[in-house]
Amino acid sequence: MQLLGILAFIFALLFSVMVHEFGHYLTARKFGMRVSEFFLGFGTRIWSHQRGETEFGIKAIPAGGYCRIEGMTPDDEMAVGEEGRAFYRASSGKKLIVLGAGSFLHFALGYLLLLLLVAGVGVNQVLPAIDTVAPNSAAAAAGFQKGDEIVAINGDRNTNWQSQLNKIRNSKGANLTFTIKRGGAELEISAAPRMTNIDDGSSRYVLGIINKFGTKRLSPVKSVTSSAQLTWHLTTTSAKSLVQLPTKIPALWGQTFGGEKRDQNGLVGVVGVARVSGQAASSGALTVSERLGTFILIVASLNIFVGLFNLLPILPLDGGHMAVAIADEIRALFARLRGKARPAAIDVKVLTPITAVVFVVLAALTVLLLIADIFNPISLNL
Repeated sequence: MQLLGILAFIFALLFSVMVHEFGHYLTARKFGMRVSEFFLGFGTRIWSHQRGETEFGIKAIPAGGYCRIEGMTPDDEMAVGEEGRAFYRASSGKKLIVLGAGSFLHFALGYLLLLLLVAGVGVNQVLPAIDTVAPNSAAAAAGFQKGDEIVAINGDRNTNWQSQLNKIRNSKGANLTFTIKRGGAELEISAAPRMTNIDDGSSRYVLGIINKFGTKRLSPVKSVTSSAQLTWHLTTTSAKSLVQLPTKIPALWGQTFGGEKRDQNGLVGVVGVARVSGQAASSGALTVSERLGTFILIVASLNIFVGLFNLLPILPLDGGHMAVAIADEIRALFARLRGKARPAAIDVKVLTPITAVVFVVLAALTVLLLIADIFNPISLNL
């Protein structure tokens, strides 16, 4: 099962790469740009097929993929009569759409995976059914029993238990009317939550019950909004992680070469994520739906993180090329304000030294993560 989980993750990763490049391909073709190659992998060609002006295929090293759009810089040669189809000749707006399409589809794929998770597989959450009634608690005094299902509080039949839980915590000790289902019948019980000291040192009003925990599917309408909220949550979490990334590199160095324990909230590479996917797939502590749900959440999170990472305004990432296109428009705006002609587009080849430095830094980080993931891997303890 662990090998199956790893292989499933590799397939999902390669599919995500294809989706990213397909975004570039579709938008480039939409704007009349010439796309000569669309390949999954790098290195030696294993298989290819010519369709129209584009060669589609697979190469030997499955470490990503690419979509070759001709005329990325003024120095690139174009076929006679095709000069107007060069990428660099397009308007900045079209360039931004083509460059951002890959990341956009990462976000879209992440959202669709989360929609599949909450509507199809279900998500783990606290259920309104009671698993345990604490002795000498308000619930015990009121007559709650194990197996009771709380269907309403003060007449509110909200299915979101977290919302109902807030009613208990904010009750200030006032009597609440609970509608419960017991043995197929509904009955009402009144109880006043009591201020109780919690293990974390805080105090709050509690009823004295422990709810069951299980998988629950959301309705189609609710799934649409919940998936959007979860996508936004993962996006903001990824943004925070990217901001904190430089500060976590020293710790990763110690975890890689100093024998320190890997931080589960620290940096992890593709190999580490694949290993975690394998652990989730083979865990005996999880049900089949929980394994599938964990895998879908991992792939969705990865797509959202990669989509955001690729928008960073640094070359050679798409976000770097987008920053150059935006800079071109800013320069053109200042030229118009001064009554001058539009300046020539920025040649990204001039920025090659910066691109090379960024590439070396990213490559070094990738190698460091690879070593850490192999010799000191993260474990989910499942």
